[in-house]
Amino acid sequence: MRQVKDIAVRGLSKNGRLRGVACVTTGLVNELQRRHNTWPVATAALGRTASIAAMMGLELKNDERLTVQIKGDGPIKSITVDADGSGHVRGYVENPHVHLPSNPQGKLDVGGGVGAGMLYVIRDQGLKDYYRGSAELQSGEIADDFTYYFAVSEQTPSSVGAGVLVDTDNSVIVSGGFIVQLMPGHTEADISSLERQLAGLASVTDILKAGATASDLLEMVLPDAVALESQELEFRCTCSRQRLEAVLRSLGAAEIESMIQEQGGAQVTCHFCGEVYDFSGADLQVMLEQIDANGQEK
Repeated sequence: MRQVKDIAVRGLSKNGRLRGVACVTTGLVNELQRRHNTWPVATAALGRTASIAAMMGLELKNDERLTVQIKGDGPIKSITVDADGSGHVRGYVENPHVHLPSNPQGKLDVGGGVGAGMLYVIRDQGLKDYYRGSAELQSGEIADDFTYYFAVSEQTPSSVGAGVLVDTDNSVIVSGGFIVQLMPGHTEADISSLERQLAGLASVTDILKAGATASDLLEMVLPDAVALESQELEFRCTCSRQRLEAVLRSLGAAEIESMIQEQGGAQVTCHFCGEVYDFSGADLQVMLEQIDANGQEK
């Protein structure tokens, strides 16, 4: 199987009444799996969410960011993914070590891992202005849940597909997905045509395993699509030692003093990438000296 680059491709139907985006995220999801040591069910749940968030991120401008949170009552507990308009994605699951028997279709039981709960989408527009949308989880299988979210929260009839194929060594063989949406002015004929097209579609993982690119996948779901743009996708975290130091400072003088006395330092781990930042007792002492008795920076 030839190597396929991680990329998302957007397109618009020739009549302008349907738009679509498709992506390959195999490398990205492999990186998430490696960093968080996720087991197959958690890998599939995180990978599907990351693929969809990456495609949604293509709608963002400038410094805008998008955060997707899935909170369920299954053993995974929660999934959090960040994406921006430049194709940078990061994410994690609360419980990465979830193993369940296969579902009745013989597939990874992502729905059982996620359970019942809520899907939240938060768009940070960089101006202290946040868009927040939410919808109840319909199946926990992720793609179905986003289809429902788009319909009820954004009033945009959509069809969403996503898949992650996990190997026996926990690595990701293929990962990707698509979103097709009906635009204002669409007709019943557009709906019928899309339904027929999707009804005969193989699974996302089968299509990608056969070597399809993001452009190939987009053409399969939207045959007359005119390509608009493409965007490479990659894992990238925004954490840094400076950011984590700011978090420690925000805890206040008493908490920092306690860390010095009880632990002789502090170790902070970024949830999104797993990077560990060590702060020595001397580092904390410097922070402490820069905070006055009222907890304010001097």
